[in-house]
Amino acid sequence: MTETRRLLEAASALSRVLVARRVPHAFYGSVFTAVLANAPQCDEIYCIVEGGQHQSHPFRRVRDAIAESEDFSSTLSPWTNRLHVTYRRPIPAIEIEILPAGEAGPRRLDASTIMSIQRIPFLTVSEFIRAKLKTWMIRMSDKDAEDISYVLSRYWNRVDINRIPEQDMNVFVARNSASQPWWLALKRKYDM
Repeated sequence: MTETRRLLEAASALSRVLVARRVPHAFYGSVFTAVLANAPQCDEIYCIVEGGQHQSHPFRRVRDAIAESEDFSSTLSPWTNRLHVTYRRPIPAIEIEILPAGEAGPRRLDASTIMSIQRIPFLTVSEFIRAKLKTWMIRMSDKDAEDISYVLSRYWNRVDINRIPEQDMNVFVARNSASQPWWLALKRKYDM
């Protein structure tokens, strides 16, 4: 079984548990580009979970949702403010990092920010680029740059430019010149 397939299996299983508890969520990471490219290998998967007013913290919502499942366990890292959920059914087990909505990705997870791929909720193209760009600005990782470049070059016409921080994207394009034609095409589309 390919790594992409294993990660999709874990995402699907976690999604079913979260949907049953009515917890808004969406996945992103290199698994998104691997699915779009039909690539067998990837190594990064995140799940963005919505919290919100009058609701418990996203980490609490996830821990409560997986509490009764034998397939999942969680590890909270309070010093880094991260929750890791482990899907134990496959060997080796798969770890999914849980991120609070708004901190990583959009604040609200709804039809305008989520799209379904293989019946699994993923961030839309625009939100994926925005989230990856935010991560790239911090880490300057070549891997993040490749994901952004791949999605931008193939799906630039589906990007909502209003969701992309222009200054950050200008910095990105200056350092990753192969993305410049697609960024310029997107700006032309929006008469910018």
